[in-house]
Amino acid sequence: MTKLVTILGGSGFVGRYIARRMAQAGWRVRVATRRPNERLYVRTYGTVGQVEPILCNIRDEASVRAVMAGADAVVNCAGLLTQSKKNSFKAVQADGAGMVARVAAESGVSALVHLSAIGANAQSDSEYARTKAQGEAAVLEAFPNAVILRPSIIFGPEDAFFNRFAAMTRFSPILPIAGGASKFQPVYVDDVAQAAAKAAMGQAAPGVYELGGPDVATFRALMTTMLTEIRRNRVILNMPRWMAGLTARGLGLAQFLTAGLFTNTVLTVDQLRNLSHDNVVAEGAKGLADLGIDPAPMDLILPTYLWRFRPAGQYELIKESAKGLRSQG
Repeated sequence: MTKLVTILGGSGFVGRYIARRMAQAGWRVRVATRRPNERLYVRTYGTVGQVEPILCNIRDEASVRAVMAGADAVVNCAGLLTQSKKNSFKAVQADGAGMVARVAAESGVSALVHLSAIGANAQSDSEYARTKAQGEAAVLEAFPNAVILRPSIIFGPEDAFFNRFAAMTRFSPILPIAGGASKFQPVYVDDVAQAAAKAAMGQAAPGVYELGGPDVATFRALMTTMLTEIRRNRVILNMPRWMAGLTARGLGLAQFLTAGLFTNTVLTVDQLRNLSHDNVVAEGAKGLADLGIDPAPMDLILPTYLWRFRPAGQYELIKESAKGLRSQG
């Protein structure tokens, strides 16, 4: 009998890759999402009827219980980068994660995979990092044999990291960043998906895995790599902490004064706190190698999707080649 996996947040950036992986492995896939009618594209990840978007809100236990009915495995990808209205860090990443694990245990689910983040810390001054840690604790309390994945910054064609900053270079000669000296270990989205799929299929020992790619670099160095890839010369402005703090508080005030009509997705005070810490795999932590996964390097993946931000887009390499021919002539 074909096995069934439920992926909460399965229509998001990482969740879509996990859904594809599970479908390719022959599993039926339920993509739990708040807007199933807007996520019909997930059906194309498998054969007819193999992948289906299903209505679910991680803050509503009845809907969570319904999408888990009959599931052999559950993957929880639900998470936030910024808070808005009822979708707070606590509601989704702490309370929601714990409830998902409890319902999974009560529903007889065989395997539970929980997507967390490097930097999860119950004592952190960042609410994002604290609620990630609280979510992990709640998951392990309810489902001790769960697999918890902690990725660093995740990159790939639809990412909100390199794409976001590359887009900014189109309109300004200056690229402002905060926490430029902090180190990251970017990990390719399909490597994270492969890790989650292996865990869901029972091919990973229970426990916590920290996922990072082969490259470790500062935030500023990553921006330099991105600028080289898109063939644009921009001044990288590493904002002093006081300037970044004023910017974050000003944007937060704008969100408050507009009653949420404007959502601050640029820079928050909480993000600034996170940027004061390195985001790399801890020494001695289990990682991709323990799962038999050889991580993809950035220089292999970035050219496949950042080309669209080059001045001439897909024709940039042709222009560069033509310049070389003229110089030889």
